[in-house]
Amino acid sequence: MLHPSTIKFLKDLKKNNNKPWFDVHRPQYETAKQDFAGFIQLLIDKHGMNDKSIATLKAKECMFRINRDVRFAKDKSPYKTNFGASINKGGKKSMLAGYYFHLEPGRSFVGGGMYVPMPEDLRKVRQEIDYNLDEFKKLLGTKKFRSLYGDLDRSDEYTLSRVPKGYEPGNPAAEYLKLKSYIAFVSLSDTDLTSKTLVKKAVDSFVTLQPLLNFLNSAVEE
Repeated sequence: MLHPSTIKFLKDLKKNNNKPWFDVHRPQYETAKQDFAGFIQLLIDKHGMNDKSIATLKAKECMFRINRDVRFAKDKSPYKTNFGASINKGGKKSMLAGYYFHLEPGRSFVGGGMYVPMPEDLRKVRQEIDYNLDEFKKLLGTKKFRSLYGDLDRSDEYTLSRVPKGYEPGNPAAEYLKLKSYIAFVSLSDTDLTSKTLVKKAVDSFVTLQPLLNFLNSAVEE
């Protein structure tokens, strides 16, 4: 579970997203950051027993900075109003499929996948899906995956309007070949965040997602 003060800090930051306020409240930020890091390390240690590829990771290798890059953004707010961690082989800088935890009051979620891969990696994944469609559909069609995630995220921002070049519109895998990201997430309520069941819920979601990540990463790494 996460400490209520961590949730409160992020709520307060959202209302006061400016450097003077942040500087005054830096001690609270450091406490919240340490709380989140401890939680992420616990997830790594717990799920690392299931997925050896992440077993030696440290939380700091997975957590994203709270400072926003505002150079090309219309919104010049200096700080993110969330804590996020990408838990995958190689840490947050890796382009491989992995697990993700997003802490943001009112908008928290857990899950993962392969987010906006490089063109060559995306080509390999699509090819693997085309060659092994039955296996891919079986992974997404398990009772556990369906009950927890429902399906992959098919938001417009992650989906092409037509099948990519090199594939026929009538390809049986068309609905998956159109995707630009292969991700799935479960929403978490603010009550979930401070519940004693949070670690178990997050680890269960990772376990359910792991076969899909193995499929995606095998396509890229081979």
